[in-house]
Amino acid sequence: MSKFIFVTGGVVSSLGKGITAASIGLLLRSRGLRVVHQKYDPYLNVDPGTMSPYQHGEVYVTDDGAETDLDLGHYERFSGVTTSRNCNYTAGRIYDTLIKKERRGDFLGGTVQVVPHVTGEICEAIRSVASPDVDVVIAEIGGTVGDIESHPFLEALRIFRQKEGRGNVMFIHVTLVPYLHKAGEVKTKPTQHSAQRLREIGIIADLLVCRSEVPLSKEIKNKLALFCNVDEDAVIEATDVDHSIYEIPLMFAAQKLDDFIVDHFGLNAKRLDLKLWRDYIDRVISAQRTVRIAMVGKYTEVPDAYKSIHESLAHGGAFHSTKVKIVNVSTDTIEENGPEAALAGVDGILVPGGFGTRGHEGKIEAIRYAREKGIPMFGICLGMQMAAVEFARNVLKLKGADSIEFTPETPHPIINLMEEQKKVMNLGGTMRLGAMPCKLATGSLAEKIYGKEIISERHRHRFEFNNDYRDQFVKNGMKLSGTSPDGGLVEIVELPDHPFFIGVQFHPELKSRPIDPHPIFRDFVAAAIERNKKVNS
Repeated sequence: MSKFIFVTGGVVSSLGKGITAASIGLLLRSRGLRVVHQKYDPYLNVDPGTMSPYQHGEVYVTDDGAETDLDLGHYERFSGVTTSRNCNYTAGRIYDTLIKKERRGDFLGGTVQVVPHVTGEICEAIRSVASPDVDVVIAEIGGTVGDIESHPFLEALRIFRQKEGRGNVMFIHVTLVPYLHKAGEVKTKPTQHSAQRLREIGIIADLLVCRSEVPLSKEIKNKLALFCNVDEDAVIEATDVDHSIYEIPLMFAAQKLDDFIVDHFGLNAKRLDLKLWRDYIDRVISAQRTVRIAMVGKYTEVPDAYKSIHESLAHGGAFHSTKVKIVNVSTDTIEENGPEAALAGVDGILVPGGFGTRGHEGKIEAIRYAREKGIPMFGICLGMQMAAVEFARNVLKLKGADSIEFTPETPHPIINLMEEQKKVMNLGGTMRLGAMPCKLATGSLAEKIYGKEIISERHRHRFEFNNDYRDQFVKNGMKLSGTSPDGGLVEIVELPDHPFFIGVQFHPELKSRPIDPHPIFRDFVAAAIERNKKVNS
């Protein structure tokens, strides 16, 4: 029988529930246990696919083509467990499923209510990932205790624990223990009140993870244990780390968080082994060299909009014992002032994906600058498409070349709408989504990077390279080095005579891991290091 851990949050949002859940997954997997992660979001959108990055951050895509919350990226990067569409449920998805059942007549004319129907649907979603092959399900509940939209989820958890048995369910509450600088004191009252709100719902936390700016004294921990009704060894402190979020599992391990969980469930687990994880952190901490990589995007003021890319660059840097300093460059700035000033002194240029007309000319100019100056360039999704447009305009001299996404009347539609997308009316969940195979050209940079002929990467797009222009691109020096296995879709473009110039239609950042960096990010950072050495020699 699977065991269940529910991670809730209190006092304020953005405390790091996702990192906490991901860290727990890593610790339990490192003890030989089989885990699966889930995230429950209380908003009414069916999924985050149509939400603005300004509100939600990046959309994480699973192998099976689900557009999900960015916390699933944390789960995969920490625990290494591949997630699926059943790993992320929103209130909108729960209600959508329930209403469809009602419209079919599944309730035989009965009244559909929050309890037991909505709560029952949530419980079924939790059980959807439980199986004899899963030892522990770790489910994070979005939002903060006390939020009106979160209440049905918490009520469902209360019912779930009652039905599954207390020995099979554990509640971990992530909360804030603020430090008042003027008074020089740590205050426990917010956490006390948060735990009290949980008890009012009928949930008693088994363990507290306490975010604080300063270490918690034994006296404070004892006070929290007393007033929040947990054991003294069930108060875990989570202070800010110095170098990397990947230090957090080590912090939890030092406080024996994994022992508490294993003992609570009576699990048969092996000894904790975090050697590879510690080696990664050691490389991060000991790195002496620094390279500067420009992130040329339209959401650069929202760090979570490119969360997986930021982490993938860090993974690639650690592989080479190098710190990667990301220089955020707004596409608007490039359009207004040109690329020279904004990109001066960088060792590499990364152009990420995006939607909408704003800023796409800035991406094109950044790519031109990288191509002409010999600066390593890596384009992802829209970045790859704009690399093709830039080449068409400035090398092939095709005046007015563009993507029809931005200029429907362009005389040279280098990027066209995919055929199967032309009849699509609804925007949500209708793009080319999920893991797709790609065949690499023999002798190409892409094949050298991956070290194999067939790869699988995750996609999220509606537009594609226009095959009518293939011959012109190839004759003028651009290599179309990756295609769908049938050859119909261009997936990778590259310039063989450039130090490092590659654009990919897919999202490789979704498969990078700290101890197993994605090969393109690994080699992109290596190219940036070489340029840094050359410029500074």
